[in-house]
Amino acid sequence: MSLKQKHSVTIPELGITLSTGTYAALANGAVNVAVGETNVFVTACVAASMKPGQDFFPLTVDYREKYAAAGRFPGGYFKREGRPSEKEILTSRLCDRPCRPLFPEGFLNEVQIIGQLMSADQINEADIPMVNGASAALAISDIPWNGPIAAVRVAEIDGVFVANPTIEQMFQSSLDLIYVGNEKDMLMIEGSADQIPEDRFIEALEFAHNAIQPIIRGIKELVALVGKPKAHFALVGASPEARAIIERVVPTERIVTAIFGHEKAVRSANVKGLKAEAHAALSLELGAGRFSDVDLNVVFEDLQYKAYRKAVLERGVRADGRDAKSLRPLHSEVGILPRVHGSASFKRGDTQSIVLTTLGPTKEAQDLDALTGGVKSKSFILHYNFPPFSVGETGRFGSPGRREVGHGALAERSLVPVLPPEDVFPYSIRVVSEIMASNGSTSMASICGGCLSLMDAGVPIIAPVAGISCGLMTETAADGSIAKWTTITDIIGEEDHFGDMDFKLAGTTKGITGFQLDLKINGLPFEIAKVAIHQAREARVEILKNMMASIPAPRKDLSAFAPRIQTVQIDPEKIGLLIGPGGKTIRRIVETTGAQIDIADDDSGKVFIYSNNAEASARALQEIDSLCGGGSGGGGRGGNAGGPPIEEGKIYTGRVTGVKEFGAFVECLPGKEGLCHISELADFRVRRTEDVVKMGDSITVKCIGIDERSGKVRLSRKAAMKELEGQGQPAASEAPVA
Repeated sequence: MSLKQKHSVTIPELGITLSTGTYAALANGAVNVAVGETNVFVTACVAASMKPGQDFFPLTVDYREKYAAAGRFPGGYFKREGRPSEKEILTSRLCDRPCRPLFPEGFLNEVQIIGQLMSADQINEADIPMVNGASAALAISDIPWNGPIAAVRVAEIDGVFVANPTIEQMFQSSLDLIYVGNEKDMLMIEGSADQIPEDRFIEALEFAHNAIQPIIRGIKELVALVGKPKAHFALVGASPEARAIIERVVPTERIVTAIFGHEKAVRSANVKGLKAEAHAALSLELGAGRFSDVDLNVVFEDLQYKAYRKAVLERGVRADGRDAKSLRPLHSEVGILPRVHGSASFKRGDTQSIVLTTLGPTKEAQDLDALTGGVKSKSFILHYNFPPFSVGETGRFGSPGRREVGHGALAERSLVPVLPPEDVFPYSIRVVSEIMASNGSTSMASICGGCLSLMDAGVPIIAPVAGISCGLMTETAADGSIAKWTTITDIIGEEDHFGDMDFKLAGTTKGITGFQLDLKINGLPFEIAKVAIHQAREARVEILKNMMASIPAPRKDLSAFAPRIQTVQIDPEKIGLLIGPGGKTIRRIVETTGAQIDIADDDSGKVFIYSNNAEASARALQEIDSLCGGGSGGGGRGGNAGGPPIEEGKIYTGRVTGVKEFGAFVECLPGKEGLCHISELADFRVRRTEDVVKMGDSITVKCIGIDERSGKVRLSRKAAMKELEGQGQPAASEAPVA
């Protein structure tokens, strides 16, 4: 259901309803987007006038989740929503980035887009409706904007692409692609993948582009119903008199001489000197009060914009002397700090990051209080810090801003696909990237440094990951189409600012693990995107070679200062005995031995003992063994008990050892278990795992797959029932099968 309104448009292909006309009538545009029973209400407003002397476009996008939407009370003393969560910040950025380039050049009136999650069905995510709602609200409003655009999420499940998957389906997906585009081109992409090959990634982009077309048609239909005529606003630009003086005093040749062949600091100083010359000429010829800093800034932006592009497009030469595909000098180093669990430095040209890795018990995992998404905690965290000294400036230094949250999230999701499973490496991991110097793509440096730091800490990653950014310089024809273009590898700060694209791609030699595309033009043709994707791969392989020269593989041993882990298997029925009343028993063991003890939350009976003191671990193990009886120690990094393995294709009758929102863990053989996902419990839709199975139940399941990378076992009760019925045998719950 959705908020009932006067005008509605339904997009049956994706189950989306756009409606408007009843609420927020004073906003320039207001639209409710409903997907299932998830509703996001989005408004767009514009300021009637600009602030004096303003020379930037103040667009703000805010997405907020209301706890009432999920039938919950907010946490905390005040019982009301407080500062935005990480998810709210990332959703706001997700919406801002594709909308921003489509406002007219010179339009500087403040625009504010506000999205509110009004109801959450816990089935459909709200971030994609937020972007589509913003597009619809701007499109029907009188705010000048070159839309509409549309967004879709694409998953890959069992080799098949799925548009706008449910939260439940995303647990089975090897791809999380958020795609935003218009009728013709892509505008923004973001997400992660499990080492997806480049050609398959391009197929996913093409699938996504086709999937958004019904949404664009739906928004246009809504505009035809209720769209307002676009208002006319004064556009900001330099006066003809001021422009003529500046271009005469500082011709293009002087700009080229100032910026080409110099280091960043010298380029900045040279341009600053030319600005001072132009300012003096304006003061002399026009007099005070007849020009402003806006005149100076606008013209110098144009002059540098043309200079950077002309050299690349006509001569294939960049400001620092490189050609289009060359990387800046690389330097990788590990083990740079004492005491820490893992450390690394990664430098690419002027851009430099120091990255630290810390290992901790599983209880150090970060709890998540998001209203949607299904994930309640995460054991891998990457934090990115960007102090003002990294760009040679003074400024605010404290809690992270939106940019830092976004860059950290990009680096984090790029490294997650290569992390070892928790049952192989049962640690919480925190990676912190400290940017020492910035001149382009510090998020990619954080990925490279983060990978090195993880390897230095002894984390057994599946494969090394590197990241690089690909830029774009274009020349536009009279009809607005791209007449000439060149993609450039490893962009510096000025190429990002004066260029048209920042396409960040991270991955292994096998495929892509993380990606993010931002544009300053109205769309990216697919032919250019394909070139950039393959060009980034070439650079990524070169960077990985440099990284591997400093550390070819993860260290075999952890740092002496990192906690060691020992895994103990106890009878699940004795977990309560180990914990004791109010946690009294387990606290006593921790206090008397000095070891940290965690109990697996899947009710499997696994107990993890953490300590960097062998004597403390031995005492804790002895206490647990004497209390619970028959406890068996596992390997130093966790391990499975011996005996025959579970085999793919066989049917087993086992005991349910853990019940989760996403399915049930079933012990098929002594000490050997697998996951029966909620979608595999029955041949009908199961809303709650407990509706079919409960802790301790005996059920019959079939092994339908074993992940060769992690060893995780996938089980299906549905497949077992179907096979047994086909053989004329009793139902799985009635006939145990060896």
